[in-house]
Amino acid sequence: MNPGCVAPEFARRMHETVAVTDRTSEPGETEESDAGSDADHTVSLTDVPPDGRMPAWLPRAMVLALALLGLFELVNWAAHQLIGIAVMLTVAFFISLAMEPAVDGLAARGVPRGLGTGIVFVVVFACAAGFVATLGVLLVETVGHILDELPGLLDRSIDWVNHTFHQDFTVHQLRDRLFKDSDVISGYAERAANNVWGLSSTVLGGLARFLTIALFSVYLTADGPKLRRAVCSLLPPPKQSAVLHAWDLAIDKTGGYLYSRALLAVISAIAHWAFLALLGLPNSLALGIWFGVVASFVPTIGTYIAGILPILVALTIRPIDAVWIVIFVVVYQWIQDYVLQPRITARTVDVNPAVALLSVIVGAALLGAVGALLAIPATATLQAFFSEYVKRYEVAADPRLERRSRIPKGGRSNRAATTK
Repeated sequence: MNPGCVAPEFARRMHETVAVTDRTSEPGETEESDAGSDADHTVSLTDVPPDGRMPAWLPRAMVLALALLGLFELVNWAAHQLIGIAVMLTVAFFISLAMEPAVDGLAARGVPRGLGTGIVFVVVFACAAGFVATLGVLLVETVGHILDELPGLLDRSIDWVNHTFHQDFTVHQLRDRLFKDSDVISGYAERAANNVWGLSSTVLGGLARFLTIALFSVYLTADGPKLRRAVCSLLPPPKQSAVLHAWDLAIDKTGGYLYSRALLAVISAIAHWAFLALLGLPNSLALGIWFGVVASFVPTIGTYIAGILPILVALTIRPIDAVWIVIFVVVYQWIQDYVLQPRITARTVDVNPAVALLSVIVGAALLGAVGALLAIPATATLQAFFSEYVKRYEVAADPRLERRSRIPKGGRSNRAATTK
């Protein structure tokens, strides 16, 4: 190698080494350089390694996200599967609350609790079966009577339409029109036949749910003291008294609602049976029972719903009797709302009619027919809780509460007198 070429190269490298040493010898400059270097190399979660590999945290995050999604889907599926059981348990619990006063009364007279529970539920099931049988007989006989009276009713209706609207309809025209639309009728019949299996499945499912609710109700009623003891054993002593007090309120309000409604149903059934028998309607006793049950256990509008069936029966016999039934229904509803119900429910459960109707609508929206049935006792229980635990204040006498006139004897209002 040529020595003349080596010397300049050696000198250049030595110059670079000295320059680097001079830059690193200044402490302030070195700290600033390190800080800037740290700032430039701050690592974020979105940075990709220089070699293009996947960040180490990304697989763990993906596995965790998939695990949480699977857990959510599992919980969602389990909730949808168990919501039916939860509803049945809720219904059974409210039924046990309603039955417990009667069972406690029998137990206080020396009847074993298990035997008393059996007696009470046998009586309740017998009454329910009697109502269903009465309703079935009533519907069959009413439909048969309407079909028997249908030709004469049709002739009278056609005569009335022809006389009132100056038309010339005949029964033969209606018959021809019916046969012309026989394809539509056969289509309805075919679809109904196809839905028979679905209807039978629905009936069997409803029967299974009914039996399940009945069994849970019997167990919860018979073992009510054991259930309360088991619940209280999980709570500290100060909480046990509050839970037992709330339980007693629920029993009193739910049982009071059932017994007050049952008494109103008996009174309504007797009154309507006597009135319908006086009019000479067939099956007046069955119609009275139908009227009493529906009018008492369907709040606010139950009386008017129950009146539809006897009105239809009266229209097929003597149409003027339907007018008398409407008048009697309105008068009896007024007597029940302002005379009977305040006296019967004053010591059991007293829910404002508007609140009762709203609770039924909300219950039906949440749980369907079951929610509508449980709405009023649940509302009465909540109302009792509020009356026990929410502090109330005495309201001073003020005419603005009743919106009464405050005009003095002189004929001028207080405001006018103050102005002068």
